[in-house]
Amino acid sequence: MAPADDLADGDSLLPFQPPCASDPGSWCEVIYRLTNSDMLARSADTIITKTAHIALTIVIALLMRYLLHRMINRIVAGATSSKVTRLASRLPRNQSTPADSPRSVQRARTIGSVLRSIASAVVLIVASIMVLAEFGVNLGPILASAGIVGVAVGFGAQNLVRDFLSGVFMLLEDQYGVGDIVDLGEASGVVESVGLRVTTVRDVSGTVWYVRNGEILRVGNKSQGYAVAVVDIPVAHSADVAEATELAGRVATERIAEKDLAEKVLGEVQVLGVERIATEAVHLRLTVKVAPGQQFAVQRALNAAITDAFDDAGVPRPAVFPNSQTSAQG
Repeated sequence: MAPADDLADGDSLLPFQPPCASDPGSWCEVIYRLTNSDMLARSADTIITKTAHIALTIVIALLMRYLLHRMINRIVAGATSSKVTRLASRLPRNQSTPADSPRSVQRARTIGSVLRSIASAVVLIVASIMVLAEFGVNLGPILASAGIVGVAVGFGAQNLVRDFLSGVFMLLEDQYGVGDIVDLGEASGVVESVGLRVTTVRDVSGTVWYVRNGEILRVGNKSQGYAVAVVDIPVAHSADVAEATELAGRVATERIAEKDLAEKVLGEVQVLGVERIATEAVHLRLTVKVAPGQQFAVQRALNAAITDAFDDAGVPRPAVFPNSQTSAQG
């Protein structure tokens, strides 16, 4: 009896071999032979199947992401190398074109970057849900919780969502771009950067303004298509208005023909005559169409030239009132 008892005790010490381990070529037999684990052998089919499904899901997700990014890149490349864009890049600087090449390229690349990020996020979320489903996770509570969290975040971050959507539509509509001179209400100046949430503007005093796109209710762009240089010239009430107007127009026409202004000007000088009559002076106005962003330089040049011409011709200028000088000093 003792040897039999010893044999029974020895058999009880051996690991239990699942029935499927005796099937040659099966996953159960292979896993049991490699690991000598009953649990892994019995779960071999499930492990291999789940692993294959998860790997296939990841491969398909990466492939879809690659194809979507490639499609977006091809669309962006087509938008930046279209016939209209190439034609615009060949035209002279002082001609108005339907598409501005640098602006089109910048806008298309920005939108392409946004679309690639959205595509990657959608593919990642869908692949993650499919992987969780392979593990037997009940997705109902997760999706319900995600919906509740999404609603809560939506209420809490509605300003962020509004800024993002405003930035997307601003880029699609090409309201302004980097380098444009804009008036956004309380902030005006040169646009230094354009983002999906914030636009950065530097004003004439050097202050940098960070303006949320959702807070921009109106945009005055002084750099699209063309600009107009408006020159107001004050003269005294005793001055000969007709003579002063003719002199200002002649001087302005000669000044814009000079080399430093010729490339900035797109049209002829328009002498409008008397703009308004104030207590201290009569204001004459003339305008000239110029290239985008060049109106201020042309205005300064014409003001200087007309002032010198008036001084040389003896055109009387408005006197400085004592009360104005006192208030300025105060």
